[in-house]
Amino acid sequence: MQDKLIIKGAREHNLKNISVEIPKNKLVVFTGISGSGKSSLAFDTIYAEGQRRYVESLASYARQFLGVMDKPDVDSIEGLSPAISIDQKSTSHNPRSTVGTVTEIYDYLRLLFARVGHPHCPICGREISHRSKEQIADEIQKLADGSRQSAAGGEPRQRRAASGKPTRAMILAPIVKDRKGEFKDLFRDLVKKGYAYSRVDGQLKDNEEDFVLIKTNKHTIEAVVDRLVLPAEKSRLAQSVELALKLGEGNLIVAQILDKSFDIPIYPKEFKDHLFSEKFACPLDNISLPEIEPRTFSFNSPHGACPLCSGLGTLRKVDPNLVFNKDLTVAEGAILPWARLVQSDSWAWRVLETVCRENGIDINKPVGELAKKHQDLILYGDHEQFYSVSGPNRFGKITSWDTQFEGVIENLERKYNETESDYVRREAEKFMQIDVCSACRGARLKPEALGVTIDKKSIAQISDLSIINLNGWLKIIPFQEKTLTGREKIIANPIFKELIARVRFLVDVGLDYLTISRSANTLAGGEAQRIRLASQIGSGLSGVLYVLDEPSIGLHQRDNARLIATLKRLRDLQNTVIVVEHDRDMMMASDEVLDFGPAAGEHGGKIIAQGTPAQIAKNRSSITGKYLSGRKKIEIKQSDIVRPNGVSGEPTFFRGSSRLRPNHIDENQTLAIIGACEHNLKQIDVTFPLGKFICVTGVSGSGKSTLIHDILANALATEIYRSRQKAGKHKHILGAENLDKVILIDQSPIGRTPRSNPATYTGAFTHIRELFSQTTDARIRGYKPGRFSFNVKGGRCEACEGEGQVKIEMQFLPDVYVDCEVCRGKRYNEEALEIHYKNKNISEVLDMTVEEALSFFENIPQIKQKLETIYDVGLGYIRLGQPAPTLSGGEAQRVKLATELSKRATGRTMYILDEPTTGLHFADIERLLLILKRLVAQGNTVVIIEHNLDVIKNTDWIIDLGPEGGDAGGQVVATGTPRDVAKVKSSYTGQFLAREFSQNPQVQG
Repeated sequence: MQDKLIIKGAREHNLKNISVEIPKNKLVVFTGISGSGKSSLAFDTIYAEGQRRYVESLASYARQFLGVMDKPDVDSIEGLSPAISIDQKSTSHNPRSTVGTVTEIYDYLRLLFARVGHPHCPICGREISHRSKEQIADEIQKLADGSRQSAAGGEPRQRRAASGKPTRAMILAPIVKDRKGEFKDLFRDLVKKGYAYSRVDGQLKDNEEDFVLIKTNKHTIEAVVDRLVLPAEKSRLAQSVELALKLGEGNLIVAQILDKSFDIPIYPKEFKDHLFSEKFACPLDNISLPEIEPRTFSFNSPHGACPLCSGLGTLRKVDPNLVFNKDLTVAEGAILPWARLVQSDSWAWRVLETVCRENGIDINKPVGELAKKHQDLILYGDHEQFYSVSGPNRFGKITSWDTQFEGVIENLERKYNETESDYVRREAEKFMQIDVCSACRGARLKPEALGVTIDKKSIAQISDLSIINLNGWLKIIPFQEKTLTGREKIIANPIFKELIARVRFLVDVGLDYLTISRSANTLAGGEAQRIRLASQIGSGLSGVLYVLDEPSIGLHQRDNARLIATLKRLRDLQNTVIVVEHDRDMMMASDEVLDFGPAAGEHGGKIIAQGTPAQIAKNRSSITGKYLSGRKKIEIKQSDIVRPNGVSGEPTFFRGSSRLRPNHIDENQTLAIIGACEHNLKQIDVTFPLGKFICVTGVSGSGKSTLIHDILANALATEIYRSRQKAGKHKHILGAENLDKVILIDQSPIGRTPRSNPATYTGAFTHIRELFSQTTDARIRGYKPGRFSFNVKGGRCEACEGEGQVKIEMQFLPDVYVDCEVCRGKRYNEEALEIHYKNKNISEVLDMTVEEALSFFENIPQIKQKLETIYDVGLGYIRLGQPAPTLSGGEAQRVKLATELSKRATGRTMYILDEPTTGLHFADIERLLLILKRLVAQGNTVVIIEHNLDVIKNTDWIIDLGPEGGDAGGQVVATGTPRDVAKVKSSYTGQFLAREFSQNPQVQG
C-alpha cells in the first residue's frame, strides 16, 4: 500500500503548479499567510478530488442526483484515500437540530427511556405500567403485610400484626367516573349480572334499592365484585380480579376497609383505595397513554412534540413593550403596528376611535400617561362588548356595523399565523420576541413523554445536563440497585455503552460544557467542527483522509492538549489527518508541516517549506518558522501606532498623524454591567474601562459570548439605537451615555447566497456600477447603473437570475451550486458585457482581486477608499465578486470590519469583535493588532473575545471568566492588565500569560 499522497501539478485558484508528497497516516498541518493557498490545496484540490472519485464510483442512478463534479485543476493525485471534510460551514441552521441530535446521543437516550423508563401520569404523577391479571393479583396479596405503597404515593400500609386485625378488602370494578345521569338502567343490568352492591359516590348501595341520583350532578359508580380477607385464596382472588377487569374495562379498585368492626361490614364507610390497571393508563385520572416508543421522545415527530410549540420549545409572542411609543398619542401613531391607520379613514381606524371614545380613552393624550386598564384594553381587546361602528363605505354610503375589538396583540398574532406573505410576517416579527413555550417550558415534548423518568429525571432534564455531568450520570446509573431492576439493566447495558462512548468523545474535544439540548444553530464554527470530529472518532473508520479547517477555533489554550490528543487518536486509527491551522501548539504537535506563501493571493500559492516542526523552525525562508523559533514575535509598540509601520505599511484610513488624536473619552470613564445572570453567568458585575483595548477571555463555555453578545451588545444597541433586540438578563447598565455608537462585528456570513459578495457588502459595487454607466458606450445606449446590477432585470443573465450559479437540490445531501450554462458564471447578459472600462467589462472587474482592483481604480477616490480598507485588514487576495458562501467566518468578519472602518469614526465608538484572529497567520495577526490599536488611539473602545495569547498579551485590559465552562463557569476570575492577570494563579489565562512573560520578559503587558 502506498504510504504517500503524491500530488503533481496543482493549479487550483492561486496554486503555482505545486507538486508535493504528503506522508499518509500522519498528522499534517498546512499553514501560512491568509490567502496563500492552504485551503486551495487541502479542500479544493485534495478533498474535492476524493469526493469526485467517490461520486464516480456510485451507480448511475445515484449520480443523477449528485450531478457531474468538476475535476480540480491538478495533473494527478496518487494514493488518495476516501476523504471526509470537517469544516466550519457545516453548522445546521435548523432550530430543531440540537447537539444531541447531531451526535446521535439523543437518539440513544430516546431508546433508553423507551425501554427502561418508568412512565407516570402527567396529571397526578402516579407511576403507571402494564400489568397482567397475575401481577395484579400478586400486588393485591401484598396488601396483607402493608408492603405496597398507596396509590397516591402515601405511606406504607400498617402491618396486620400491628393492629391485630385482618386486612379486609373489596374488589371493585369502576364503571362510571364523573358523569351526569340517573343510571337506573345500569343498576338493573348489574343486578341481572349478579352484582348486588355498588359504591356510588363513595357510599355502598344495594343495587335493588330504590334510590335516586340527581340527574344534573356528576356521579362515580363502582360495582362490588367480591369481599375478602387478605391474603385470600389464590383461585378465588384470581377469578375476582378477572371479573373486575372485564367489567371495569381493564381497571379495578381494591378498597381496603378501615371500619373498626372485626368482620367485613355490609355497608363499610371508611376506605383506602388502591388502583390497578392492565392497560397502559392511569385509572385515577382516566388517562390512557400510548405505547412508549423511541418516537414518543422525539420533538421532531408529532408523536412526541409539544402541540403548542410543535417541538421548538419556543414561541414568537408579541412584546407589549414594543407595541407602544409611550411619548406619542394614539392620534399621532403611538400604536406602532397601526401607525399608518391614523393617516387613513379606514374601517380599522374607525373601530379604534369608537373603542377609545366609548371607554373614555383620550386619543390626544400620550399613551404613557393613560391608565393601565386603558393601555391593556388597546393591547388585549374586549371580547365581551360589541361596538357600533359607522361611516361611509367606498361608495359613499353611510353604513353601520356591530363588532368586537380584538386588540393589537391578538391582531398581530392572528396575522402572523394566518398570512402567507413573507412581508406581513416580517413586519409582525418586528413587534415580537421569542419566549419559552408556556406549555412545555422549553422541554419541547408532550407531558406524556416528560412523565417517563429514570432516576426520577425526565429525558428533558437529562438533556439539560452539561456533557461532563451527563458523563458522570451515565457511569453511576447502571450500578444503582434502586434505579433499575435486573431485567432493566440487561436491556440498558448496551445502550449505556454507546452513550458513554459518544459522550466521552465530546469531553475529549473540549466540549464538556455544552448541553445536548443546546440548539445547533447557536454553536460557533469551531464547536460545530469539533462535534463532527467527535462523531468521526466514534465511527472508528480506518484508512480515511480527514481534512479539517482550524479545529482549534474557540478553544482555550488549556484545552488544546485534549484536541491534539483527539486528532492523534484519529491518526493512530491508520487515518491521514490534514489540518489547516495557525495554532502554535497544533503545529508543534504535528508530524509534518507545510508552510505556504510567501504572500497572499497571486503572490502566494507556493510551498516555501516542508518538514517536521523542528525543521520548519530552523528554516530561514519560512515566515512561520521565524515565529515558531522565536526569531520574530508579535509585539506592537507605541511608535507603531503613531507612525507608519515599516513591515506591513500603515492602513490608509489612519494615514496622517492628524487622524490620531488623544482619546475623546476620559481615561476614568467606564461602562459597567450590573447583575448579569443570563445562561450560566452568576449575577456578576463587570466593568469595562472606556478608550481601551479590552480582551474578554476564559475557557470554552465560561460565559464570554453570553456576556458580550447577549448582554453588552444588545443592551447598548437598545440604549443607543432604541433597538428591539432583547438583551440577556441583567439588572442595568451604567455609562452607556459615554458612547454614541456600538458596532458588533461577528463571524456570521455576510450573505447566504452567491448574490452577496465583498463588493456589494462594503458598498464599493455601487460606485463601480455608476462608473460603468458613465462610459461613452453606456451613455449612448442609455444604460443606467441598474443595468450593471446582477440583482435586477435588465443586465443580468435571466437563466441564473444573476447568481452566476444554479442551485442543485441534493435531497439527502447539502445543496450544490454549479456554473450557469448560459452566462458561464459571468452573471450578465451579452449586452451588459459589451460595455468596457479600461478594456474590462463588469464581470471581469468582479473577478479581480482587491489588490488588482486597487491599482485599476487608483484614480477613482470613492472606489479606492472602499477597497483600501479591505486590503488593510489583510484581504487583498479575495475577489470583489467572490460569493459570500465561499468566505470563511474569519474572512466574513474582516469584510465587516473593513466596511465599518470605511465609515467616519466618532472617537466614542465601541467595536465588539468575536475571535478576530480566526484564519489569521502570525504575520496577519500583527497587522490586525495594529489596526485595532489605532482605533483605540482615536479614542474608541475595542472589546474582543479571544484565546490567542499573542493578542491577549498586547491588550490594555483583560476580563477573564471561568473558572470552568458550563455550570462551573460564569464568574469573573481576574481583571486587570495582562501583567496583573498573569499573577492570578487561579486563572488559566493567567497561568499561560505568566509562562509567556517568563519566556519573553521584554513583552509589554
